[in-house]
Amino acid sequence: MIETPAIQPPVGRLAPSPTGAQHVGNARTYLLAWLSVRSRGGRLILRMEDIDSPRIKPGADRQAIDDLLWLGLDWDEGPYIQTQRLALYEDALERLKAAERVYPCTCTRSDIAAAASAPHAGQEGPVYPGTCSTRSADDAVELCKEGVPFAWRFRATDQERRIQDLVVGEQRCNVARDLGDFVVGKTDGTPAYQLAVVVDDAAMGVTEALRGGDLLPSAFRQLELYEALGARPPAFAHVPLVVGMDGRRLAKRHGDTRLATLRQQGVAPEQLVGLLAWSCGLISEPHPCRPADLLPSFSLDRVAREPWVYIDVVGS
Repeated sequence: MIETPAIQPPVGRLAPSPTGAQHVGNARTYLLAWLSVRSRGGRLILRMEDIDSPRIKPGADRQAIDDLLWLGLDWDEGPYIQTQRLALYEDALERLKAAERVYPCTCTRSDIAAAASAPHAGQEGPVYPGTCSTRSADDAVELCKEGVPFAWRFRATDQERRIQDLVVGEQRCNVARDLGDFVVGKTDGTPAYQLAVVVDDAAMGVTEALRGGDLLPSAFRQLELYEALGARPPAFAHVPLVVGMDGRRLAKRHGDTRLATLRQQGVAPEQLVGLLAWSCGLISEPHPCRPADLLPSFSLDRVAREPWVYIDVVGS
């Protein structure tokens, strides 16, 4: 088990992905990330995770900043922009190549799904069956000559890893068995999320990564990368998601829950913050308040452990 002792003062991050508008679920996670760090006198970094270029929406980064400021959430550094930090990710990938921790993979998603030996890992989909794992990093040279597209896939270790999550407690996973080798460099030459977030958190000195519970499997993948790159991992805190009446993660199918829409409707930020604080178990009744009002009594121990079903009572 890799120990990630609490460091004072903590360094956390707010990391919007400008693939679309920020919604109520995002706001709840940002609020908790802000409270967790600010309640202990820590420092916050703002980072725009914009490397998923085909899905990036023009202007979504500026809108995310406006949303955070509207909520009353501030930061000390940034915004850092991932697409302006590509050289750092390329350097990390070169180090992984030199150590033979990655290999070129020519499999498509349909290839992996069709592999008879690929078991399923719940919502994570099929585990990579290792089709290309016998390749070395140097085999990429020949693939390039032949014009064959490939991604860089990380060799996961066959060992149990444990995380003492600050919200959900001890979690265990064998990445090789349960999740499989994973992509760290995409076929278009850009870094994958797993590599970029590890490089950034390590470079920025992040000591606490608080995010949605759907990213818990990513924490185990990232532990592998921290170890391979010789960096210290942050403490992880995975908070329950906001879901719709159908129990699924909040999305367009549940109506317009965008923060920009709430602003346009004249909703006061204190009204939403109070509702979110109540949903987390931080206050006994949903009443208007500011994030700063919640600091004196905040503790992650008080955060509800179950997903919260959102009903649009704010914008109605």
